[in-house]
Amino acid sequence: MVDDEPIPETKLTSTKRRWAADGKFLTGRIARPGADRLPPGQHLVKDWPVLDLGQQPHISLENWRLDVTGAVENAVSVDWAAFQSMPQSESLSDIHCVTTWSRYDNRWQGVATRDLLDRVMPKPDSEYVMLTSFDGYSTNLPLADFAAEDAILATTWEGAPITRSHGGPMRLVVPHLYFWKSAKWLTRIDFRSRDAAGFWEKNGYHMHGDPWREERYSGD
Repeated sequence: MVDDEPIPETKLTSTKRRWAADGKFLTGRIARPGADRLPPGQHLVKDWPVLDLGQQPHISLENWRLDVTGAVENAVSVDWAAFQSMPQSESLSDIHCVTTWSRYDNRWQGVATRDLLDRVMPKPDSEYVMLTSFDGYSTNLPLADFAAEDAILATTWEGAPITRSHGGPMRLVVPHLYFWKSAKWLTRIDFRSRDAAGFWEKNGYHMHGDPWREERYSGD
């Protein structure tokens, strides 16, 4: 293609131009470098502590499914094979748990959330997502945070499939928010025009969860 030849207009390119004009997805940010890397009140760990609601669902790859619903142009329901056929990405990021531990330099592989957005194309009034897991857990996110550059629907960690205890076969990873926002065993992503509280948010946790602002609880 000649350098100055115009790119053919498609529904996707026009949608991305609309996102840019509206300033969508510009607030999602990647993990912070240098002295600002460790949020206040956090301490570093070398292992990866396991936290859940007391149950760890066993999900076979044959029964696994991800439903993407709500305020999108193209709602989808994909099985494991279809999910694996989507563009695959790698990401390196830190994680920060509200229980005060942080772990640096985690290597993930999976589907970047931005690639999922390219496929489903949120509608103009879509501003939030509600995430629901196989165990019934739920949590909310602004769409801009879900679309952060290093946010990923991860299937591997450190070169191996994510274990059941850590949310396998697939979990969300949004590194710049506390890790309760990165839902394990993710099964549904619902795009919405209005925010709503998820499980921990209904039980006193902050609606946003920025570690650098120590947004741990509703009064923070």
